[in-house]
Amino acid sequence: MDQEKQPHGYGRHQAPAHYQTGDGCLTTLIRIPVRVVVLVVVLPVRMVWDVLVATARAADRALLRPLGRALSYLGRAFVVVPLVWLYESVLTPLGHGLRWLAAVVGQGLQWLGAAVFVWPWVALWRYVVVPVVRYGVVAPMVWLYRWVLTPLGHGLRWVYRKLLTPAGRGLATGIGWVLTAVFVWPVVGVWRYVLVPLAAAVGWLVEHLVVAPLAWTYRVLLTPLGRGVAWLADVVASGVVTAVRGVGAAVGWLVEHLVVAPLAWTYRALLTPLGRGVAWLADVVASGVVTAVRGVGAAAGWLVEHLVVAPLAWTYRALLAPLGREIAAAIGVAWRIAGHISRAVGRGLAWLAWHLIGAPISWAYRTVWTPVGHVVRDAVWAPAKRAAVEAGRAARSALRTARETVRQARRDAWRALVGGGPVPEPREPVGRLARTLGSTTTVPSAAPEPEISLRKQG
Repeated sequence: MDQEKQPHGYGRHQAPAHYQTGDGCLTTLIRIPVRVVVLVVVLPVRMVWDVLVATARAADRALLRPLGRALSYLGRAFVVVPLVWLYESVLTPLGHGLRWLAAVVGQGLQWLGAAVFVWPWVALWRYVVVPVVRYGVVAPMVWLYRWVLTPLGHGLRWVYRKLLTPAGRGLATGIGWVLTAVFVWPVVGVWRYVLVPLAAAVGWLVEHLVVAPLAWTYRVLLTPLGRGVAWLADVVASGVVTAVRGVGAAVGWLVEHLVVAPLAWTYRALLTPLGRGVAWLADVVASGVVTAVRGVGAAAGWLVEHLVVAPLAWTYRALLAPLGREIAAAIGVAWRIAGHISRAVGRGLAWLAWHLIGAPISWAYRTVWTPVGHVVRDAVWAPAKRAAVEAGRAARSALRTARETVRQARRDAWRALVGGGPVPEPREPVGRLARTLGSTTTVPSAAPEPEISLRKQG
């Protein structure tokens, strides 16, 4: 049966009948041992994993988060708050005072520098240099240019136009005529009356004594002689060509009948049949070799297919694939079962730890540490807090007094330096006193405002 006509599910590499068995029975035989082995291997790993997860959660809940909150609180209480107080209460007033002092000193130095280095030079330039240059140099030079140099320039221009220009033109004409008579006319005379006739005579002599004899010699002697030499060379060349053609024809006939004809007969009568026989023999041998190779290849393919490929395919399909699927499924099942077992063990350990450690500690916290903490809070912490609040108020009051003193000193120094009346300074807004309903409801850290009835206000 051909491969195309085989039923669905059967291919060329389908295993023989003696390799095919039922997959259900084999899968059942593989599944239980694999799951047992995987459970034994996975259970310790899952328990270790659950222990690590529980430890990490407990450390985060009981150690890392409280430690982070404590560090945040300590950093804010001991770093941020003191730095903010130092910036607002110490550095800011000190910076304002230094800025005011720098402004006063800068203005004083500016005035002093101007008085020492600028104003004397400005006065010297304005009241000495400018008047001297204007009335001692510029005014005389303007008068000299207007009343002396300008008329003198106009006179010199009239003399140049009316006298020097015509005299220069006449002088240039005379000098040009003299130079022409001395240098130009002699040269023109020599060229016209000596060199030109001499060149004409020399040309006549050369034409009649040299050119005419040479032309007669070329026309009467050389031309006929050249034509005779050319005719003789043409006759000799024709004879040579005819002789060469005859010799070539004879040599060609000899080569054709003594060399080419025997070689052609040898190729046609001997070599061609011999080549065809060799080609037929090689074709037969090659066909036999190809047939033998194809038979050996088909036999080797059949052996490899039935002895190697089919057993390997059956092993993969019937053993390795079910084993791999069962191992993957067994790992998932074992991981879940190990999780249930690990959680049960964890609950048991938690119950034991609570009854052995947690319950005694809880009882001690409720019955011992809580009353002690209340006593410490009421007897130690509250008085210390009140004392710290009072100390802070005293410090703020001292700083307020110091700022007011610095402002007053700055106003006095400014008035002493530039004069004038008192300069109003911006002051901090003063809030109204806290309203209370009596001594029993006094607001802590706030003095009560006097009670005034609506009848007295109106």
